Amino acid sequence: MDIGTTFARLGIALGLGLLVGLQRERSSGALAGVRTFPLVTLSGCVCAMIAQQFGGWVVAAGLIALAAMIVVGNLAQFRNGELDPGLTTEVAILLMYGVGAYLMVGHAGIAIAVGGGVAVLLQYKGQLHGIVHRLGDEDLKAIMQFALISLVVLPVLPDRAYGPYAVLNPRQVWWMVVLIVGMSLAGYIVYRFFGEKVSTALGGILGGAISSTATTVSYARLSARFPEREKIATVVIMTASTVVLVRILIEIAVVAPPFLRVAGPPMLIMLACFAALSAASHLREWRGVTELPPQSNPSELKPALLFGLGYAVVLLAVAAAKEHFGQGALYLVAALSGMTDMDAITLSTSRLVEAGRVDPATGWRVILVALISNLVFKAGAVAVLGHRRLSARVASLYAMAIVAAVLLLALRN
Repeated sequence: MDIGTTFARLGIALGLGLLVGLQRERSSGALAGVRTFPLVTLSGCVCAMIAQQFGGWVVAAGLIALAAMIVVGNLAQFRNGELDPGLTTEVAILLMYGVGAYLMVGHAGIAIAVGGGVAVLLQYKGQLHGIVHRLGDEDLKAIMQFALISLVVLPVLPDRAYGPYAVLNPRQVWWMVVLIVGMSLAGYIVYRFFGEKVSTALGGILGGAISSTATTVSYARLSARFPEREKIATVVIMTASTVVLVRILIEIAVVAPPFLRVAGPPMLIMLACFAALSAASHLREWRGVTELPPQSNPSELKPALLFGLGYAVVLLAVAAAKEHFGQGALYLVAALSGMTDMDAITLSTSRLVEAGRVDPATGWRVILVALISNLVFKAGAVAVLGHRRLSARVASLYAMAIVAAVLLLALRN
């Protein structure tokens, strides 16, 4: 490392220490503040520099010496009756020493992100505690079940392909489960925080984030019981369908980033189309209030297993169709699997495009065919379960979206 880079990283360490120290100076006791934290991060830098010559024990010795000084400082505060029972500042001191040391041996961007993150966590103590206190037992259960799915089950699954066509990789299949459950859980937590009564637009956004099909069915039934709410139901259903396009784009970006360059433009066109239709569905209802139907915990193990099984079946079906009947058969699979769920066909198609087994130009068309099938299915559900006025509104709006999708299929290369 040249001298210019060394001085630059020392300056970064000083700045990060000042940032954290400023926050601690304003909110905590006298153990460490605006002067101590910069010294701690600089100490980490200097120890890491010396360690490059004499070995890593120097960094360890510096950490031990710093821990001993923390103990001495706390003993002095204890004798004066000023000891804070918390350990936040002490942990922050040790962590910022590590940030300073890492700056000299690792990537500066990571160290800056960690140091800045420490300052943000310390500053938003009240808000974070407020969030924790607002979480109920069901919310904590949902979060812990997601931790089980993502942090316990995922790492132990074998990372190799099994079965016919070599497409069933248990870890990759479960990673798709983690992705979908994570997105749905985010919507569920927001729903729990806002409560059941929200604005019409937010109701549609949350419904689409959790499950657009379930939202469509719920509001169709609501319109049958309360015909005067069919305008609000229209906005919610259309907004939830708009969020489906956002989910599709996120899933493609996560699973197959290069595929997004090909699939992104047509999906963005459809997103703009749905956004315009949602806005035009009934502008005066955007500021209304709707009561969200009860939502189930999306991180329950049984639904996760069912989605994983469904995804594996769709992935296998797509691979088999491509292998035995050519790319044209993919559209039939897409039409069937997309009726009730867009996630499985989007993820499976993206995975096969990423693996080079499906052409990208065919891939986005397969997803678009599944979207058309999904719209037809939801329009049918509204016709069967909802009020006739809601059915007519949704059918006309979906018909315009389907026409746009068909034109994209026909005209875009």
